[in-house]
Amino acid sequence: MAKIEVKNLDAQKVRDITLNDSIWTNPVHEDALKKMVRLQMAATRQGTHKTKNRSEVSGGGRKPWRQKGTGRARQGSTRATQWVGGGIAHGVQPRDYGFKINRKERVLALKSALADKFANKAVVVFESLDLPSLKTKEIKNMIKNANLEGKILFVTAEDCENLYMACRNLGYAYHILADEINVLDILNADTLVLDEAAVKFIEEGMLNA
Repeated sequence: MAKIEVKNLDAQKVRDITLNDSIWTNPVHEDALKKMVRLQMAATRQGTHKTKNRSEVSGGGRKPWRQKGTGRARQGSTRATQWVGGGIAHGVQPRDYGFKINRKERVLALKSALADKFANKAVVVFESLDLPSLKTKEIKNMIKNANLEGKILFVTAEDCENLYMACRNLGYAYHILADEINVLDILNADTLVLDEAAVKFIEEGMLNA
């Protein structure tokens, strides 16, 4: 059984807790991770790109010259695709880039993301992340004391307003709730920091998924 130590806000060890092996030591499935990242990235795309075809551009109502006798190629409209100012052939149109993956793949991808962080010793668990104040120096002191490095993703089971407010001025620290945890945020973070309640919430949710 995998174990991890639980720290207090002073970065001192409080106790060890046992983690669920089917989640935290699960084999990393790279295909599921890639598919889930593609899905999340696609969901952020607006898809509002648009080009006009020949029926949508203005002008070109009159035939530019007669059909025969000029020595030039026949033309029906100056708004055809070969003309400057004409329509675009096969141009981009508004579309939804989203696609669906089944529930088992979603769960597998999230397990893989968590297992990858745990295997790389990039998971830190705190007894509580409820900071005494919302000042940025509070979170900076905690990060320094715990030797947290790189981009840090804080995950809590309940709202932690002080933590959220303290992170807002830092470009390398982010806070989400445990029910919002996702593959893209986990992979983008160098260190995953959870409170003990968030660990239990995630494990219960994954086992019941």
